[in-house]
Amino acid sequence: MAVFLLTSCGAKRKVLSSGGASYGNTSTRKSIPTDASDARGKSWSASGIDNYAAILGVSARDLKNKSLYSFIDKWLGSPHRLGGTKPSGIDCSGFVGVLYREVYGKDLPRTSRDMGAQVKRKYERQLREGDLVFFSFSGKNIDHVGVYLHNNKFVHVSTRRGVIISDIKDSWYYKYFVRAGTPKI
Repeated sequence: MAVFLLTSCGAKRKVLSSGGASYGNTSTRKSIPTDASDARGKSWSASGIDNYAAILGVSARDLKNKSLYSFIDKWLGSPHRLGGTKPSGIDCSGFVGVLYREVYGKDLPRTSRDMGAQVKRKYERQLREGDLVFFSFSGKNIDHVGVYLHNNKFVHVSTRRGVIISDIKDSWYYKYFVRAGTPKI
């Protein structure tokens, strides 16, 4: 039996079964909250920033913005809720807006479509930590946003898994990837 689930801010995705997400901070979480194919099945083996370095395939020294990863750590696994802006439930643009306000001290528009209109566009190879990545699951307009980290990984809110780290190059995301850039704020 096939089931259709909303996977990212309103997009339908056909799945045969769904697994539960692990919620909480990294000190108690056993599996890595990611659906990136190169990190599936791995578990947290270190603490704090070293976990993120391992997921992203970089040295801990390369993770320049420690407050970004501290913020992500607090939110990983928070469930999706359309229109939400709290750890008890948040949507993709709400998450990116709260992240930018708390980590960078800057306000972004509320919707992913409006955020997409407010970026200085970049090619994939130009992306840097903190840039925004946009997707169009509907095929018409931007309807999903995340924050780029390193090595094609980005943090975002999946409707099925909540706040999670994924890989732009994984086939599910890459076929819907439409834009990326730095906010003009």
